[in-house]
Amino acid sequence: MSEQTPAAAPPATSTPEDDARLAAAKKRVGRSAVIGAIFLMATSAIGPGFITQTATFTATMGAAFAFAILISILVDIAVQLNIWRMITSSGKRAGELANSAIPFSGHVIAVLVVIGGLAFNIGNIAGGGLGLNALLGIDAKLGGMITGGIAIALFLVKRAGKVMDIVVLILGVGMIIMTVIVAFITNPPVGDALRQTFLPDQLNFATITTIVGGTVGGYITYSGAHRYLDSGHTGPAYAGPVMKAAANGILVTGLMRYVLFLAILGVVASGVTLDLTTNAANPAGQAFGAALGDGGIRIFGAIFWAAAISSVIGAAYTSATFLSTFNKKLAGGWPLQLATVAFIVVSFIVYVSIGTAPAAILVFVGGFNGLILPIGLTVFMYIGWFRRDLLGAKKYPIWLLVAGTLATALTWYMGAVSIVPIFALLGTGA
Repeated sequence: MSEQTPAAAPPATSTPEDDARLAAAKKRVGRSAVIGAIFLMATSAIGPGFITQTATFTATMGAAFAFAILISILVDIAVQLNIWRMITSSGKRAGELANSAIPFSGHVIAVLVVIGGLAFNIGNIAGGGLGLNALLGIDAKLGGMITGGIAIALFLVKRAGKVMDIVVLILGVGMIIMTVIVAFITNPPVGDALRQTFLPDQLNFATITTIVGGTVGGYITYSGAHRYLDSGHTGPAYAGPVMKAAANGILVTGLMRYVLFLAILGVVASGVTLDLTTNAANPAGQAFGAALGDGGIRIFGAIFWAAAISSVIGAAYTSATFLSTFNKKLAGGWPLQLATVAFIVVSFIVYVSIGTAPAAILVFVGGFNGLILPIGLTVFMYIGWFRRDLLGAKKYPIWLLVAGTLATALTWYMGAVSIVPIFALLGTGA
């Protein structure tokens, strides 16, 4: 969703004051898009699936889940730093850049991202319904309709990109503050959590694949980088600020994941058993309710709904940007906004039509996106090693390529050993 600066160029009779105002306007647009990119990546990752996965796996693994969080953050760093740098250095969206390196590979990535984004968005809308059900007591499917309707309205406003940036920033900060408060109240065993962050008592690759997919898989891999392109700060000369912005987004995501884990761990460690199997299962909501009673349920509802609608925004926008791989008319402006709206509408229709329990959807979509993650990563690692000419510079950090290649190999391995248990999640309810 490209932002338009006030004017493409100063008029022939412009004064120094006019030039200064134009430069200041361009700077504001650029700064807004950069901040928006950071929080779009973070809030896309911090969705209802993120919260439900964290609650589910904390309940089943206890403090040992901290190690899976650590691995997901390390993979996140290796993936996002490479993807952000390559896309912004080339000035091309992921599908176009991939096609420049390997013909039709961008089309393959686009199809996978759109499918994965659709799966994610079904879960996001389901999460919006669960959140409003907990917050206001309304029917979950009606809550999903309201969530989708608000997201659609956001993309129909004139300056949708700027509004999107403001909304995801407010939602992201609000989620972190509320979760930190709950973490303090539940009084988790921090010492044990810190020990098992590095020396876990148990290891589960399906769990790691699922949370990696929920944190950086599918469309999330490209969400921040695609939004950053709208800042105009592209090309190899901006590599430093790009890496800083990506790192800040990863920091926000990692902080939220760990704080949420601690909040739920405090409840689990106190002896509370969370329902993970029935159609009514809502493990995160139960944890917040056990800690704070009815007030905790309301806080959970607010956090869950904020996570849901921000992720609906991120999933729909990023998936729609990949459609320009097939038709360049969808690269920006109203065509992109209308494509984004259509994506949300389709997601809602599918959500209403299927009968799978929402919690099961929310866990499964993370695993599904974890399975498709290594495909796109492989193409981008090829570009980094062998097609640096597409990035506008002959040099590229070797340490970054090594880290990205190791992360790619790890995601291929985890996907191979996890595919059966991940698809089994749909049959077991989570």
